[in-house]
Amino acid sequence: MTNLFHYDFFCNALAAVVIIAIASAVIGTYIMTRRLVAISGGITHACFGGLGLGYFLGLNPIAMAAAVAVASGLGVEWMSGRARVREDSAIAVIWSLGMAAGVIFVFLTPGYVPELNTFLFGNLLTVSHADLIAFAVYTVALLAFYFRKRRVIIACAFDRDFARVIHLPVGFINCLMTVFIAVGIVLTIRLIGIMLLMSMLTLPQMTAELFARRFDGIAMLSCAVSVACSVGALLLATFIDVPCSALIVLLQAAVYFIGRLIAR
Repeated sequence: MTNLFHYDFFCNALAAVVIIAIASAVIGTYIMTRRLVAISGGITHACFGGLGLGYFLGLNPIAMAAAVAVASGLGVEWMSGRARVREDSAIAVIWSLGMAAGVIFVFLTPGYVPELNTFLFGNLLTVSHADLIAFAVYTVALLAFYFRKRRVIIACAFDRDFARVIHLPVGFINCLMTVFIAVGIVLTIRLIGIMLLMSMLTLPQMTAELFARRFDGIAMLSCAVSVACSVGALLLATFIDVPCSALIVLLQAAVYFIGRLIAR
């Protein structure tokens, strides 16, 4: 096992899962607290439209996916706030439109799209040093904003109506957190894949909720669960030769069910 640390691709993958696990603990706890688990699925599947558009236009698919993800997240906030559309309905619209647009653009793209399976199912071993820098910058920015606005974020997540009554900047906080969620999803697509990304933002938090009740406690415990499952899955995948992203999901689900038995 020690020989694995001599390979750059393995060290990059290991560092990436730890960094993303820390970031997903914060944004996943925010999503769970606002009861917007579906928004992660909506933005994730809307990203597929951005990927398809990027391939079709010959542009960077990640950059296009990021633009579509941010626009989708802000679109959900706008429709649920200004247009008076239910959040679950707005998410369903973004979800279906993104997938439909992605399928059409991929179909219209001439030739074979080589990286499509990577975006759909994830591949940790493709992480580069540039990806690590992007992950690190994003996580530092997220944590800096969270610790600076911690009380306001928690208040807006738990009770937006009360937060508006006491004149907190609810719209600004929600929009900025939505942007962080969208960017985090785009950065994680290549690791976990579109099909499995929702579990990274929900299963560790569901496990943490069994033993913690406060926002900070859930975030810290879900971070520990996410890091342990991600690192464990990466090491296990090197021995049984199966996709690491799928193993991460299975380990997180197993920890959740074990946690339920312990909590009882």
